[in-house]
Formats: sequence, structure tokens, C-alpha cells
Amino acid sequence: MPRTLAVCYYPEKWPQTLWPEDARRMVEAGIGRVRIGEFAWARLEPEPEHLVFDWLDRAIAVLADAGLEIVLSTPTAAPPIWMLDRHPDMLALDETGRPRGFGSRRHYCFSHLGYRAEAVRMARLLGERYGMHPGVVAWQIDNEYGCHQTAMSYSAAAREGFRHWLAERYGDIRQLNEVWGNVFWSMEYRRFNEIDLPNGAVTEANPAHWLAFRHYTSDQVVAFNRAQAEVLRPLCPGRTLIHNYMGLETGFDHFTVGVDLDAASWDAYPLGMLEDRVPADTTHRHRYRRQGDPDFQAFHHDLYRAVGRGRWWVMELQPGPVNWAPYNPAPLPGMTRLWALEAFAHGAETVCWFRWRQAPFGQEQMHAGLLRPDDRPAPGLAEVRLTADDLKVLARMAPDLATVRGDVALLVDYPSLWAWEIQPQGAGFNGFTLLFEAYRALRRRSLSIDIVPTASDSLAGYRCVLALGLYTWTDAARRLLGTTDGPVLLGLRTGSKTPDFAIPSRLPPDCPDWLDIAVAFVESLRPDGGPALAGGGRIERWIETIEAGPQVETLLQTTEGAPVLLRQDRFHYLAGWPDATGFDGVLNQVIPPQPGDLPPLPTDIRTRRLGPLHVVLNYGPESVALTPWLGPRDWIIGSQILPPAGVGVFLTRRASRTGRNPSVPATSTHAGPRQTL
Repeated sequence: MPRTLAVCYYPEKWPQTLWPEDARRMVEAGIGRVRIGEFAWARLEPEPEHLVFDWLDRAIAVLADAGLEIVLSTPTAAPPIWMLDRHPDMLALDETGRPRGFGSRRHYCFSHLGYRAEAVRMARLLGERYGMHPGVVAWQIDNEYGCHQTAMSYSAAAREGFRHWLAERYGDIRQLNEVWGNVFWSMEYRRFNEIDLPNGAVTEANPAHWLAFRHYTSDQVVAFNRAQAEVLRPLCPGRTLIHNYMGLETGFDHFTVGVDLDAASWDAYPLGMLEDRVPADTTHRHRYRRQGDPDFQAFHHDLYRAVGRGRWWVMELQPGPVNWAPYNPAPLPGMTRLWALEAFAHGAETVCWFRWRQAPFGQEQMHAGLLRPDDRPAPGLAEVRLTADDLKVLARMAPDLATVRGDVALLVDYPSLWAWEIQPQGAGFNGFTLLFEAYRALRRRSLSIDIVPTASDSLAGYRCVLALGLYTWTDAARRLLGTTDGPVLLGLRTGSKTPDFAIPSRLPPDCPDWLDIAVAFVESLRPDGGPALAGGGRIERWIETIEAGPQVETLLQTTEGAPVLLRQDRFHYLAGWPDATGFDGVLNQVIPPQPGDLPPLPTDIRTRRLGPLHVVLNYGPESVALTPWLGPRDWIIGSQILPPAGVGVFLTRRASRTGRNPSVPATSTHAGPRQTL
């Protein structure tokens, strides 16, 4: 499938006389698609039932006539002010009970059925008018579910919906009381309509109550998205239905939302998210302040490739400084191109920059675009052109740019992430950080990773499967892990709770068919030091005391002799949270190197296989000479000296004909002359 560059455009913000020139300049820059309309409801329907589509008709015609494909959005993330006159109770409430008022966006409550019907009405109107337009190739439904912590609402509509949801799930109030353990603290209910939302309790609400509410909340996001998808699909045959998710957003189950869509996308802001979301210390943030974290984007690329069942896009990519992070530096020259090519290396069909022209008004007026407010090119525009040239080179060398199957599968389960948030058992603990640090360690090994949901059919063929922090065993998860034929790494609270948030009677990890071990008790550790590992590194945050049967082997332990990595046949259990050095040691035990593997590369270098190609990326601020690690290669983009923000691409098949030096340490960095690619 051809790879396409795109840009977000807001024709309603600019004079119509400017549209043809904008479209011409987009095409000239190598852009082939344009996303429009996600916040345009007030211009489409300025008063109830007063529809104004003529401006959108002209905008679509101008863009399509210029040769641009159009991604049209439903504008339901920003309902107009008159919607509150119709539905004054549609506002979401935050955890303190404060309304999320009008004046920004995402102020609706997913549980409000009246607003859901309004969203479906607008989706139907747009689908009827533009669903068969030859220039409209895709539909974005809503915008950034959960952004600004808006997945959960504590409104009256949510409370009423939650009570009905509980009645359908449990059937009998006595059943709910039993599985929630409501005998504790005299919390037993007599009727479902006595159950309130879990916010506002004196200390903390029952974790089973919280987990049920998280499931309910996710189901409302699914239902809201499904309602629009169902009305659009028959009106837009052959078009891609898609949503743009966020980075580090765990408010709902993205895999379940994705079932009703054709593809997934996400909004990648590497510099903003480094300051706002990436779990990292000050030294790390300083080193990558103008490049972004070397693994955060890749993790989400692989996540949303899984959510989209192989089809995914970047719907918004940062072209310059943003406006919303604690600090907002400009990208290092070349990084916009690097971020785009990295996305394509992970299988993106489209990379779409946000946005075409910087707006001189509104909340995002300090957010850069590809053009400045005075219409002159911003630095990102030249990098878009370079990326377009790169794609032509890649297409000539490998017409089918398919991301190859990963070496390793990393299981991701949203209910487990919710459970970590509800009961972290230590300050700052969360399941995302655990998964992300495991992902980082795999990338340090130059391995390609597939993120896999627990509802998948099979894990056969992977060199290793990681199921870390998987709080609850579902039947689907047990069946899935039974399909593996290589080593499996479990651990760190895997199987530690029932689906209703109780400790299982057999004790974690509750998998006696695979591992004859039991977690006797757990400790969360202070940040000022945990036990050292005998093989190097330390344990941080968390450690479990294990009781093991005679057939269980200890592979790694602390210097005091406590087992940390155990094995029974091909199943392994990790009983502590290792630091980076410790994680490297764990993976070396579980995933031994094979002939043909790339060696661990210098600290700032990342790589991903793409068909017959290997894409190599330099996230560091210094040049790196790669020959000591990779040997001579057939470079088709770049060369063996990668400058800061440099991208190199070589033919994988050359690797079978050349040697490499596996003894070069993975942490070395060689500075060399800066080279412009």
C-alpha cells in the first residue's frame, strides 16, 4: 500500500480566496491528503436545524480538484453553545463534581444519551451529503477520546447508566455484594439504585467498585463511537473509518473501540509528551529535549498498529513548538522528518502533520504549523518535502513497504492498566511504566516488537512473549498464552487478582499448569534503593517473595539470595521490577541472541525492520559512526555516519553477507562530522 503524507487544515478559519493557493502549495510539498472538519460544528449548524454546508462543499471541491484526498471528520468533540440549551445536563463532571464547562472542547458526557443522539444526527447528515464524494477517502469519528481526562464523567447520566450496567452484569444485588466483598466496612447494598459513583468516599472506594466503573466508562466510549460508525458505514462504502487516539491515554479500552473501525491513528507530539507524559528523570528529559524520547513514539506506533489490526496512521504530528507542555522547545533540525520516517517504518499508511498554518487566535495560537501566521514557510515544511523525497526512494527499492512481524510479542491489557491505577501499592507505580520499560529493554536489544491484545487468536511463531503486570486471568488470556511455542515471561502482579478485584484463592500468579510457584507476599520499595541483583543492576519499586516447587529453577537472584527470575520449562516468572541494567540481564536469559540478530546499538540509536529494509534512527544530539556495530551495509538513505536527527536505511539482505562485531559495548557513542542527509 502506498504511503501518504498529509496535513490538518481548517478552511473555516481562512478566507476562501486563500484555499486554492493553500491546496496548490500542499501538493507542491508532496502532501497527498488533508484532514478537515473536526471542530466545525458551529459553522455547519450555527443554530439548531439551520444547516450551512455551502462553505464545506466549496472547500472539499477546491481540495479535491487540486488532487488532494480528504479525511472528513465528525465534529462531535466540540458541540456548539446552543447544544447546552437543548441538553443542559450533557456536561461531564470531573471527580470533584465540577462541570466541564463550555469554552474549550470535549465537554460532553459519554453517558448522555441525548447528546449521543445529536452526534449520530450530525454524522448522518455529513454521511448523506459527502459519503459518496470521490474525494473523501476516510472519515475520522470525533477527536481524541479521553483527552484532558474526559473519558470518565461523574454526572447524573453516568450514575444512572452505571446502575443499569451493574444490574445487567450481576443480575442480583447479593451477587454483587459477594464478589465485591462488601461485607468489608459494612458496605452491603440492598438495591442497585443505592450504588453511587466511586468518587467522593471518605478514604478510598472499594477497588472492585472502581474497576467496575472503569469498565462501564470504557463501554460508554465504545457505544458512542459505535453509534457514529454504524450510521456512517452504509453511507460511506469503501471509505476508511478511523479515530485519532492519544499517547499514554488509559481511560478506555482502545482495542474494543477499534473493533468498530477500519484503522487506528494517534496524535504524536514527541517534545510535548516528553515533558508531559514520558516516565523519565530530569537528565533524560534534558538529553532528548529537542528530539523526544527514543521509544515513546515507537511504543505507540506498535500499540495503534495492534488497535487497528494492522492498519494505522499518525493523524497529527508535531512540526515545531507546541503550546501546551510545561516547556515547548523547537525540534532539532531533521527531527520532523525522522519522526515521520519512524512511523512509516512501523507500518503507518499516512503521516499527517498538525497543522498547515499557525492560527493567530484561539487557545493554540502558540502552536507551530507548516506555515507561519504570515504565510511564510515554517521550518517543518522543508522537512515534509524531504520526507516526500525519501518515500520515493523507499518505494523504488521496496514497493511493498510492509512492516514485518516482530521478534517479540508484548501483551497489553487495558483492564490491567486500570487495576494498576486503582491499587498501585506504591507512590508513582503504574502498569504503563512497567510495559514501557520492558519495551525499552527490547529496543536496546535491536528487536522488533509487536504489541498484542489478550483477545488475539494466537501467539505462535514469536521468539518470546511478555505478559507483565497482567492483573487478571481471563479465559481468553489463558488460551492465548497456551498458543505460544517459545519462552513466555510472566510476572509483577500477573494473575494477582480475580476479575472482581480479589486475591485468588490459589495465590498469584494463579497458573499452576505452567508454574509451580506462589507469591507469598509483596513489598513496594522506596525510590532510594532496592536490593542489588547478582548479575548486575538493582530491583526498584517492587519485589515479591516466592514459594516455588522443586521443578522450578532460579535464573537470577538478588545478592542476598532472593529469587527474581524463575523458570519452569518455557515459562518464566519475574518477581521484581528491575532497573535498565537488570532488565537487560533478564532479557538475555529469556531471549538468547540468535544468528542474524543486530547487535545492541549505541545508546541513542533505534532501528525497525521494514520489508527488506532496516531503518536506523539517531535520537541523540551527537553524530554516530555505525560501522563498528553493523559492518559495511548497502545504505540507500543516509550512510554509516548518522548525524543528530539522522535517518539511515539499508538493505537487510546485505546483513547475511557481512560480518559484525558483537563485542562493541551497547553504551558507546562515537561522535563524527555532522552530515546532512
